[in-house]
Amino acid sequence: MKIQIKTFAVLTFLILSVNKGNAGWYENVILRAETQTATLINSIPDTDSIPRTFENGKVEMVDVEDWTSGFFPGVLWMLHNQTNKDTWRKLAEHFTNKLFPVQFYKGDHDVGFIIMCSYGLGYNLYPGDASKTIIINTAKSLSSRFIEAAGTIQSWNKKKSYTGQLWKCPVIIDNMMNLELLFRASKLSGDDSFRKIAIEHADNTLKNHIRRDYSTFHVVSYDPVSGKVTDRDTWQGFSRNSTWARGQAWAVYGFTMCYRETGDKKYLDAAIKLADFYFGHKNLPNDKIPYWDFNVGEPGFTPDWQYTATPKSRIPRDASAAAIMASALLELSTFSPELYNKYFKIAEKTLKVLSSPQYLAKNGTNGGFILKHSVGNFPRNTEVDVPLNYTDYYFLEALYRLKNFNATNKKITMSR
Repeated sequence: MKIQIKTFAVLTFLILSVNKGNAGWYENVILRAETQTATLINSIPDTDSIPRTFENGKVEMVDVEDWTSGFFPGVLWMLHNQTNKDTWRKLAEHFTNKLFPVQFYKGDHDVGFIIMCSYGLGYNLYPGDASKTIIINTAKSLSSRFIEAAGTIQSWNKKKSYTGQLWKCPVIIDNMMNLELLFRASKLSGDDSFRKIAIEHADNTLKNHIRRDYSTFHVVSYDPVSGKVTDRDTWQGFSRNSTWARGQAWAVYGFTMCYRETGDKKYLDAAIKLADFYFGHKNLPNDKIPYWDFNVGEPGFTPDWQYTATPKSRIPRDASAAAIMASALLELSTFSPELYNKYFKIAEKTLKVLSSPQYLAKNGTNGGFILKHSVGNFPRNTEVDVPLNYTDYYFLEALYRLKNFNATNKKITMSR
């Protein structure tokens, strides 16, 4: 990649010359993240595409409209944030600028992920009118998908379920994560309509996506005319009544963020109960890194896709869910001393497990990605037991939050 060959020759030398013996586990993990990311950047073409995963022996690249395109720029911003090295800033700006067209993209809901992890992080560190305008324009694009009758932002366009049912207005639990864009744009623009849409979407997610035991449905489909719920199902989980691990993590993170932005206690209560379901589940392994779904192969959970029974010891873990949850718990820990006592140590333990050789890739392996063992979409047999750019992003975000957590006054320097 032409922009950084000379820069990374210097950076790699600096990284490799650090005396690891004098560093703690946290510093060593950041060092590993730097060397891995340097390896990844030096292996990819200088095109408009973005690295997403390493599968079948090669780095898979995606275009800027892919829902994951903002996470790799986010990794670079996080490395700059944690090391203060200008090299990472320049690279973060370079990859962020590839996403300029996304501000006008209205094809799905994931523009919040894309822009907040790239331009949003950059704006936090280096505020400017250009980034501000992009954030606001993206919020306008996302708001165009708001379906008034249902009171939600439509996630995907029309789609058929595994059973052949047409989802006219599918909304996925992941969409909670995109609301942060609307809250930010409302503050930057003074336009309260963005905030109102975010709150209405969160309220209807609270009403329709969460079961009585505080597990979550992945997909809820609405009739766009009447606004009524027409189906509750899954696309990436095991069955319609199972709990997809990453979806549960999205929910905890999303409602925690909504409480931060609104102060409405119902969101805090939801985040706590969702987290307690996750960590209280009998199928959560002792190391806190979940299987990709909590109910794989269990009696009473029947998939609508072709599944071959797998011994429990071989069910893939999902490091992405663990990283997202760790980051969410660290924020949740800031809202009261009781929540700190309840969640902080769990988050710290999770990050230390992810930092162990079982999950943290060795230098020069894993295609240059930082963490191993994530699952994208098991039912579709895509990205199973591979590294993923969003796993790396939330891992670094959680590490940043851990580093900046002040246990004395229970405050945290937020990453965005």
